[in-house]
Amino acid sequence: MTALALAAPALAGCSSGSSSSSTSSASSSAPSSSPSGARAGGANQLQDDYQRVIKDVLPSVVQITTASGLGSGIVYDDKGDIVTNAHVVGSATTFAVTLVNSSKPLDATLVASYPESDLAVIRLSSLPGGLRPAAFADSTKVELGQITLAMGSPLGLSSSVTQGIVSATGRTVSEPSGGGSPGATIGNMVQTSAAINPGNSGGALVDLNSRVIGINTLAATEPEANGAAAPGIGFAIPASTVTGIADQLIKDGKVTNSGRAALGITARTFFDQSFQPAGAAVVAVAPGGPAASAGLQPGDVITKIGDTEVTSLNSLTTALASLAPGSKVTVTYTRDGRSGTTEVTLGTLETP
Repeated sequence: MTALALAAPALAGCSSGSSSSSTSSASSSAPSSSPSGARAGGANQLQDDYQRVIKDVLPSVVQITTASGLGSGIVYDDKGDIVTNAHVVGSATTFAVTLVNSSKPLDATLVASYPESDLAVIRLSSLPGGLRPAAFADSTKVELGQITLAMGSPLGLSSSVTQGIVSATGRTVSEPSGGGSPGATIGNMVQTSAAINPGNSGGALVDLNSRVIGINTLAATEPEANGAAAPGIGFAIPASTVTGIADQLIKDGKVTNSGRAALGITARTFFDQSFQPAGAAVVAVAPGGPAASAGLQPGDVITKIGDTEVTSLNSLTTALASLAPGSKVTVTYTRDGRSGTTEVTLGTLETP
């Protein structure tokens, strides 16, 4: 079984794409008209694209150092705001930020953190010359098979770049909790085969148009291999989520619209007579909220959201993370030993 690990400080390795060109024989009238010449041209073009994107975007990717470790970040605007993962900043409020074109760290302070989506914004205390904000893509248009470059500072190796493709979109991923991780459940994540290693957290996952399609966040690990990284399975928070949350943190210092679906309940994991998790028990229902309007009551045990089985509070959270506020979903529940269903129009998760 495959588990997940945050791309927090300290793992090994980075790889980069390389291209080889073929030489045509002396009898070829034009290298570009031969199969080998075509391959060479295509390889050289891809290499040129990689180098162009790296030149465009890498100056916008920074290294962030705290008292407990390091990670990466992306220059968000020309005011010195830098977006990163909440698990990179942890409980710190001051940071040392190193730009790609400098070896001298710059001071930065925390703007705000939103652990529920594992995102945070920090701000440089003084603006250096030539600060270059990154361009963010519309991540709803990301497609399977797109070439991606992951940029960051794995193992403190600043300005490292790895390459891969978009392996999947719309993944709902629950981060491991503890060790500075908020244990967030995040929907619509981009899965990539580009290596995302510890220290890459908060860095940029970029397309060949030099636009950030996501923030590198975590990689899969293989428990049966003593937690070794599972090659080619990494996840990035989509750009649309990043910009939506970052804009609120910068403007208000908090998130007022999470963009996450909610039932409007307080719940806990329900255990059956064999002490096995068997659903999410409703503890309280928000008056006038989605669950209340659909007739759910305290004491009900939710066992399914749509076609997704619910066996615990965590699985309920995961099921809701893949849905959007305003969508309608059938909720299956038990009440007094009898099963029932109700249609709920999902609300928006309120933030503290």
